[in-house]
Amino acid sequence: MAVVFLLYVVAEVAAVWAVASLIGFLGTLGLLLAGAFLGSWLARREGGKAASAFMMTARAGRPAHAEVTDGMLVGLGGLLILLPGFVSDIAGLLLLLPPTRGVVRRAWLRRIERRAPLGQPRQGRVIVVDSEVVSDSTPAKDQPPRVIDSQ
Repeated sequence: MAVVFLLYVVAEVAAVWAVASLIGFLGTLGLLLAGAFLGSWLARREGGKAASAFMMTARAGRPAHAEVTDGMLVGLGGLLILLPGFVSDIAGLLLLLPPTRGVVRRAWLRRIERRAPLGQPRQGRVIVVDSEVVSDSTPAKDQPPRVIDSQ
């Protein structure tokens, strides 16, 4: 993890150095500020869209996996935009734009489904009934479900 962070810092410094040598210090500073303002405006707009899409999906009673993931990706994109540097601004902008965010969302959901398939029950799941957590494992024929934790 430390190596990844070090590579990120080196890439940011190299990008700022390259842009500053092309357009000068004040132009680079202006470009970084413009990116932060544009990114924060875009994050606010896309965050509002993601929140309203989540609410509409929840009201319809459908699973909102894509909408929740969109909201998380918009939040991450907004955070990356606020970090100083061109590499983080470009990564944040890619997460804020709907077409590229959709590609990242689909890849993320595929990865999650490979790790824990959605909609498939697992053995020994826990069910909450009347504020009591009970085991879902099949009890003996003459015993009730075992209470794990009661409040």
